[in-house]
Amino acid sequence: MENFFAGMFSPEWLAALSGILLLDLLLSGDNAILIALACKNLPHEMRRKAIIVGGLGAVFVRIVCTLFATGLLASPYIEFIGGAALVVIAVKLVTDHSDGRVEDGGSHPTTFGQAVRTILVADFIMSIDNILSLAGVANTVPEGKWSLIICGLMISIPIVLFGAQIFLMIMLKVPALIYLGAGILGMTAAELMTEDKALGIYLAPYAFELKVLFVAAVLGIGYAINRRREQKQAH
Repeated sequence: MENFFAGMFSPEWLAALSGILLLDLLLSGDNAILIALACKNLPHEMRRKAIIVGGLGAVFVRIVCTLFATGLLASPYIEFIGGAALVVIAVKLVTDHSDGRVEDGGSHPTTFGQAVRTILVADFIMSIDNILSLAGVANTVPEGKWSLIICGLMISIPIVLFGAQIFLMIMLKVPALIYLGAGILGMTAAELMTEDKALGIYLAPYAFELKVLFVAAVLGIGYAINRRREQKQAH
């Protein structure tokens, strides 16, 4: 316990905590958008509960990964695979418009469990850079490393949960913004791939082109699937 409190509130510790707070603000926006997208089709009374359960579960996963799996997340190909998986998740989220109903030819409504599961899996993928960045900043103050990591992760909870509720409210009023949210996830996927320890060196020179390509792919595929579904339902 003494090791946990060692170095807390020293000038170096406070400076590192300020850097972690800035990282949380910069890197948690896409996570909040993800949670909003995953919960948009739930019945009204389940949305807030799914945001809270999914958000807290995602932060718990971050804590476990930060404490035990930081080295594994820095392994080659992990970020590349995560980026590819995030593209698939982004397309799924932008094409899921069941709105809690089952229509002829439509899909089954999103369930509470499905929404939470999507949040946990996708947030884990998207949080790889958050976790590695947080661990990197915390390592600058070795004697206060663990207190910085825990404080940083706790700070991210209200940012993600509050942000998710704001984004969800906006998306429900302006459904077209769902495509914007999916596009941001596509951009995040490209960023993950270009930061991969093995393949990033080859992809980094084309980072801008990859971002454009992934955003266009997510939006294009999503629009095509939604359009085909609308035409099928019209017939």
